[in-house]
Amino acid sequence: MAEPGAPLPQPARLADIAEQAEVSEATVSRVLNGKSGVAAATRQRVLAALDVLGYERPLRLRQRSAGLVGLVIPELTNPIFPAFAQVIEQVLAGHGYTPVLCTQSPGGATEDELVDQLVERGVTGIVFMSGLHADTSADPARYARLAGRGVPFVLINGFNPQVKAPFVSPDDAAATRIAVQHLRALGHRDIGLAVGPQRFVPVRRKVAGFHEETGGLGAVRHSLFSVEGGQAAASALLDAGCTGIVCGSDMMALGAIRAVRQRGLDVPGDVSVVGYDDSDLFAFTDPPLTTLRQPVRAMASAAVDSLLEEINGNPVQHTEFVFQPELVVRGSTAQAR
Repeated sequence: MAEPGAPLPQPARLADIAEQAEVSEATVSRVLNGKSGVAAATRQRVLAALDVLGYERPLRLRQRSAGLVGLVIPELTNPIFPAFAQVIEQVLAGHGYTPVLCTQSPGGATEDELVDQLVERGVTGIVFMSGLHADTSADPARYARLAGRGVPFVLINGFNPQVKAPFVSPDDAAATRIAVQHLRALGHRDIGLAVGPQRFVPVRRKVAGFHEETGGLGAVRHSLFSVEGGQAAASALLDAGCTGIVCGSDMMALGAIRAVRQRGLDVPGDVSVVGYDDSDLFAFTDPPLTTLRQPVRAMASAAVDSLLEEINGNPVQHTEFVFQPELVVRGSTAQAR
């Protein structure tokens, strides 16, 4: 077998492709040479066989991109962001668009700089994930300027009524209400919330839902959306006597579990911990994490669909589309002692 990417066609390789696609060599030859008389499903089988065997498709058979679409996300270290990026890229590719992933990092390019680079490269549209639109201290005029440059965009996770664009968000307030209800059903009465900085819209919504469910009596500690941040916030909540801790992200929940164990206590024997986001990783932590799952596929698909409508000249309602989270009960919560 030749190396992947070898030029086509050659007789010996036609046999390999024909075997993989379960068609005749003559059919493979007709597909590779762009001849008619081959059913669409059969043609797709041959092209799929090329991909499976690692061959490059002949130029005439490669799908032309409908355009570039930028995806701007804060980081890749939190598993929820790669989870969103993967689905968004899959949906975009299914519509013929080429995704361009842009990740911010400390000391790296800012969101504004990434947007300038994308616009310079002629992107057809941009998807923002947990960007400056979610930061109440940021100037929303940057998005009006982007719209003025003729670039459609959609924003995920965080709403600002001053920005005229489609928004897609999870119901953050409902998430903390559901988490508190779950802990109360297990007998917990002293419940705290470990969450990120106050300036972010999703944080404010989580706090609002938490206070609504606890009657304003639950303790809230703000920190960073990280393992270390969760550890610091949870430590303060443990000092306040909390036996149930709701976290603003799964990464913070890992930090909360660390804080509990550092005191010689057990999760969930002594303290129950609830995360937020959910990705495949958190079913395998120790203990497996009870969390509120963001409906990633539904949200990502809705965001891309809204963006493509805008790209195609069919403006969608400039409002927020809100999706309900789902409680996933695993091993980090248990009956209160």
